[in-house]
Amino acid sequence: MRPRRSAPAAAGALLATLLALTSCGGPAEREAGDRRAGCIRDFSPDQDYFPVKSKVTHATNFTLRYEKSYQVLTVRQPYPKAAPESYVLVRCGAPKPRLTGELAKAQQITVPVRSLYSASTTQLPLLTETGAAGVLTGVADGAYVVSPDIRRRIDAGRVGQYARGGGIATEKVIGARPDVLVSAGYDDPQYPKLRRAGIPVVSDAEWLESTPLGRAEWIKAMAALTGSERRANQVFDGVVTGYTRAARAAAGYGAPVKVLSGSMYEGTWFMAAGGSYVGRLIRDAGGTYPWAGRTGTGSLQLSFETVYAKGGDARIWLTDQTWRTTADAKAAHSGFGRLAAVTDGEVWTNTKALGPGGGNDFYQRGVLHPDLVLADLTAILHPDRSPGQHRFTFYRKVSRG
Repeated sequence: MRPRRSAPAAAGALLATLLALTSCGGPAEREAGDRRAGCIRDFSPDQDYFPVKSKVTHATNFTLRYEKSYQVLTVRQPYPKAAPESYVLVRCGAPKPRLTGELAKAQQITVPVRSLYSASTTQLPLLTETGAAGVLTGVADGAYVVSPDIRRRIDAGRVGQYARGGGIATEKVIGARPDVLVSAGYDDPQYPKLRRAGIPVVSDAEWLESTPLGRAEWIKAMAALTGSERRANQVFDGVVTGYTRAARAAAGYGAPVKVLSGSMYEGTWFMAAGGSYVGRLIRDAGGTYPWAGRTGTGSLQLSFETVYAKGGDARIWLTDQTWRTTADAKAAHSGFGRLAAVTDGEVWTNTKALGPGGGNDFYQRGVLHPDLVLADLTAILHPDRSPGQHRFTFYRKVSRG
């Protein structure tokens, strides 16, 4: 057992820690380098270099464990059916830890990172809302980015594009040498090559979470890379508060409202299972649909006639199409004109906030802010509770025509 430090020694150690955590790097570092404000000057193995920590409370697909000079980020399922992966995030200025067992071969990444390549637009709000957008130096394809700030950085050449059209330009990534590439929760045959070249690849598999708050909490995983834990905790706490408030209000609005959900693609209706992210949002907004009892977390593939037989009488349809009028819906499929929501009900689409390239903020900022999504849905399902007062963020009503 180590002896306790005297009060003066402890105070001196605390001062040294605070000084170490307020400086790092030199003027030669790239623009994003000033994010590395947590670098250690005089390393001490007894100091805790993570004064602000994140506690994972809703997400189930990742964990964070803190040691004195490094964190262990573990993604339980980096992509469907994959084995868990752990990443050792070492505070800059600290020596790399010598680890054994399962962590012996884990990727070690110096944090806060100075440059980050992002594979998914869902990750961008995690950076912009924590003040860490400066570390972003690459996106897969900038066409679908909605954030005006990120688009300006792309246009100015400060953020590159490394997978336009889908395929990773591997040599381009290796030449740029980002500190980390954050994947979109899918495997890619180019990732092993990047790792062999010294480019760490970290999986962001938030889409495998089944709850809205679980997906939003991945802001803490991103914050572990960027050193923005304090702000991430504040943002997520606000999301939880807003979401909980809206769900509690909807629970007191009486019997659930029957809705129709999903859309048809190439002759198949994709319907969210009841245990999915979308299913949970509908339930928490005070809605229900015939497949709400299906416990799966993915989408069900159904025929139009099956959907019509069980859900065709629903007077509210929640979809993701860009229709402006119900005439557009009727033109898209001959059967849509038979749906009650189209004939004399309401059709709502989550395409209110589209970027100039067609990207949908519902799938970007909406992932981080299910509180705002839930507020929209609650106003749609229960319009009498706050008539004319709600300002929609992601949903808009399709006009009759």
